[in-house]
Amino acid sequence: MADAGRLKRSASPAGLPLPETVALVLQGGGALGSYQAGVVEALGEAGITVDWVAGISIGAVNAAIFAGNPPERRVARLREFWGRVTAALPSFPLPDWDQAREIAHEWSAAMVLATGVPGFFRPRLVPPAFAAPGTPEALSFYDSAPLRETLDELVDWDLLNSGPVRLSVGAVDIESGNFRYFDTRDERLDARHIMASGALPPGLPPVEIDGRWYWDGGIVSNTPLTHVLDRQEAGMLVFQVDLFPAADQRPHTITDVLAREKEIRFSSRTRQVSDERLRLRCDRELARRVIAKLPAELRDDPDVRALAERSAELPVSLVHLIYRANAWEGGSRDFEFSARSMHEHWLAGRAAVAETMAQSRLLASNILDGKTAAFDLTRK
Repeated sequence: MADAGRLKRSASPAGLPLPETVALVLQGGGALGSYQAGVVEALGEAGITVDWVAGISIGAVNAAIFAGNPPERRVARLREFWGRVTAALPSFPLPDWDQAREIAHEWSAAMVLATGVPGFFRPRLVPPAFAAPGTPEALSFYDSAPLRETLDELVDWDLLNSGPVRLSVGAVDIESGNFRYFDTRDERLDARHIMASGALPPGLPPVEIDGRWYWDGGIVSNTPLTHVLDRQEAGMLVFQVDLFPAADQRPHTITDVLAREKEIRFSSRTRQVSDERLRLRCDRELARRVIAKLPAELRDDPDVRALAERSAELPVSLVHLIYRANAWEGGSRDFEFSARSMHEHWLAGRAAVAETMAQSRLLASNILDGKTAAFDLTRK
């Protein structure tokens, strides 16, 4: 068992031991991002200090608000953002049965398609088919300029770039097709980088940064976990907030089909990355055990030393916090920006953290033992 004294910080008030680095990994998912805000609020109440936040798409927006505000202001800023983007569709009384909720849900999504989202994006006056080829107006149905204004108002860019929380956001270079991470460890970030990470075509326009044009990082991978693990420098606890579950029931209606297709499309890379990285770490652990059994003269062999270097790693405890949709949420759940749904998603994020902390004994043991493992402590 690893010595608890090797941990670089004291345990959280909830009693969870914390390694040197705590990372928060935020997936894309549009309107479902208020679930992530609930997670942020609950982690703060549990006394868990996050050192590194990485995001894709709406996860990048939440991540920027997190890193660009002091701890005492983060939740208020997140509430201001989510209150603003859901203001056009306020909550109103509904019968407590799924069919009524589904009708209201789809109606709200249709309103977003028709009118946009306050503080986020608005419909273009001229359809892209009639715009000059090559212009941003010709490349998207909506204008994302309101998001720049919102970010500049809610984010302290100096704090984001020089403060204690590291920020990483991912986007895709349109011309090369390559994934690109923008990281405050390497360069100064501003609203363009956050908007690029969330520029999902054909709805939102690409964003130009230093002569290159970028789209939403979710086109390649909806999770920035790879970037976090590739640049790990110490023992790490990672909270990965997934907005689409990999496993769910077989569809029964065409609405179910649309919803399930989107879940699989956006969760597949997340699951693949998580499984592949943990499998690789198991292989490295096996290599280290074999090397430890070799006689001293063989351990000095150049090939063995090279293998030892490549199999060295630092421990990771990966905690999945996965949003599992209600029966009435269909394929439009990621662009249904109503106040009612936002509040429910936020509460679901809080509940996921509470349930995880209530069953965190196994997680705590894994951190103290210095092992690598993944946990989903909210799965029924």
